[in-house]
Order: sequence, then C-alpha cells, then structure tokens
Amino acid sequence: MGGVYCPTCEAGVEVTAKFCLSCGHNLTSQGPITATGHDLNQLKDVIRMREDLSMAEKFDMIAKIEDGANPITLGIAAAADDEDIPTAEDQLASAFSDISPTLQRATWDSPAADAAVNIATQDSKLLDLKNAGAFEKLQPTFAEAMDLGRDATMELLKVAQGQVLPANEALQNLPIIQPPNKSFCPKCGSDILANTTRQWQKWNEGTSELLNVQLEAAMRSSLMHLAASYRDKIQDLEDQLTDAKKAIEKAKEEAAKSPESAPKSKPKNTAKKTEKKSAAASTPKKKQPATTKPKTGGLFGAKKPKKTYEGEPGGKAEWFLEEALDTVYDPHGTGKPIKAAMILARSSDGNVRVRDVVRAYAVEGEEGVTELAWTSPLTKYIIEAYDAC
Repeated sequence: MGGVYCPTCEAGVEVTAKFCLSCGHNLTSQGPITATGHDLNQLKDVIRMREDLSMAEKFDMIAKIEDGANPITLGIAAAADDEDIPTAEDQLASAFSDISPTLQRATWDSPAADAAVNIATQDSKLLDLKNAGAFEKLQPTFAEAMDLGRDATMELLKVAQGQVLPANEALQNLPIIQPPNKSFCPKCGSDILANTTRQWQKWNEGTSELLNVQLEAAMRSSLMHLAASYRDKIQDLEDQLTDAKKAIEKAKEEAAKSPESAPKSKPKNTAKKTEKKSAAASTPKKKQPATTKPKTGGLFGAKKPKKTYEGEPGGKAEWFLEEALDTVYDPHGTGKPIKAAMILARSSDGNVRVRDVVRAYAVEGEEGVTELAWTSPLTKYIIEAYDAC
C-alpha cells in the first residue's frame, strides 16, 4: 500500500488534502499518517531538524515518506514495539491457506444456498425441474463448473490481499483488502494491533462464509438456467429424431405391403373370352354391400383407443410420451396428432410442452403442473389419458 492515510478512518488521502473525503476529518488539525501509524507532520519535522542531511536530501526523504516509504527502514522512526516489521517479501510468501479458507473448503452443499436458489427460481419452471430431479445427474458437472469459478475468485483474492502481483492492468484496479501491519490510536498514537487483528480476522471469516454462500447460490442458479435451456433443445432434437425414425419405419412397412407390378400375361384365344363373357352375362350380378364409414364420434372427434401400462412405475411418463399420446381426447375433432414437443402455452419465461406436463404430473401430480400449462384446455385431457393408461 502506498501513500498516506486518514488518522480517523484509515482511508487513503492526498498529501495536500485539507479534509478526508471518506469521513470529513480535518487534516490541518491532525495530519495524515503513514502505513506504519506514524504522523506525517511529525516525520517531516524530524527530517527538517536533521543536520546530517542536505536540503536536497531532506526534500527527497520527505517525498519518499509521502509516497508511502517505510519510515522505520529509512531510519527516521522506530517501531512501536520490539517486534520486527514484516517485509514485502514476507507478505508475498504468506501461506496460501490464509486466503479465505472457508471458500477453499467449500463442498457446494450449503442449505442456505439451496434455499436462496429456491426463492430465486420460485416463479420459473427451474424450480419444478429441480424438484422433479431433472438436475440430479448434472450435480458432478455443476460441482466441476463451480470449482472453476472458485479458482477464478481465489486468483482475485490473492491479488487483492497482496499475495501475488497483478498480472495485467485490469487486476491493478482491484481494491486492496490487506490488514494493516501496524494499527494506532488516533489520539495518543499507541499501537493497538492485537485488537485490530482480532477484529479483522472476525470480519474476514464472516465475509468468507457469506462469500461462499453467495458464490454457490449464484453459480448454481446460473448453471441450472443454462442446463434447462440446453435440456429443452436436446429434448426437441431427440423428439425430432424419434419422429423421423418412426416415419422411416412406417414408409418401409407401406412399401413392403404395396403389391408388386405383376408380369403381363399372354393374350388367350378370343373364343374362350367370348365364352366367359356370355357365361358372365347369363349369371345375375350380386349386389355388393355398401361400405360403412368408420364411426367418427360426432362433433368431438373419433373415439380414442385404450392402452394400459404394464412396465415399472417410474417409466410410465416416458412410455406414455412414446406410445400412448394417441389416447388423448381430441375435443375439437381436428385429427392433428399430439406429439411430445407440441407447445401448449407460451410466455416470456418459456414455453410449456406436452412432455413438461406429463413429466411434472408423473412426479408431483396436479400441483406440479404450472399455472401456464392450465391455460391450455388440452392439459386436462392429457392428464385424463395418462390416468386411464
């Protein structure tokens, strides 16, 4: 840390300033102090009274003190006690474990962070997906991503606490949060380092715990949002691929059922043809029964087939999306097939599809279905068809 500081709030001040911009302290009555806790005006007086220095050397030493040089190493001040003042090399060589040990030990399972995520996502579909277990398989990936975020945060803390030198100009603008090497009393100038160190450690531990929870909640919410967006896109692609495979299989079946072109037979004797025609003319033709039209169910569409799920309890939702969507009642008789990716309702927060309704209902029942989904009348018929299977 360079420069001089306010004796009241220890904020950095200009040498020529008359008042502290942070607390308003009058620097003309009590001047600024150095990082070691010595009064700048007293140091200047000591330098001016020295007879072993020339005028140029006095000005040069005063300028060094104003720029933040250590007056103890310059030989114009003594330490407040017998302990040695830690050098810059000692500060840079301090153990890395001293920097936010709480953050380094984080395991990303804080209940407070989880509660904050629930509150932040309560008005979106992320909370429904989280409660339904959609992100359980992604927990290892989330942990790896949050570890990278912690590493980036630790690099910033190392620069801010003076453990490493800034690697570029952007890091040079970080605020310095180093504890003071020497503390002081603004009135008597006595050293109160022990009390200040205890207060600093208490504040530092508290902020580290809060920073840990903040980072976990922020990173987890961001990763959930990102994973949900890609999850929808991946599901859309899977649905399109499934539809394409079914269309190919259907086309192959139709091609196999279509009769092949039979070879043309040679023309037979005309005499036999005339005999057949006369015999056919003599026999009376039977009336063919009129073809009956399939029942369409009136104005509300054709009756839907019934299907029963016989697999494991946990797989009914996926089975219903793949095999039983044709059992959903169509009240308007449009005949348009219902697909898993069909959008039931739209909003600025996202779209609600058929698969979202089925999966949410399978896990939490009607309470898991969002209010946006209930705006579509088809949601009710989807749930009825799901219960009927």
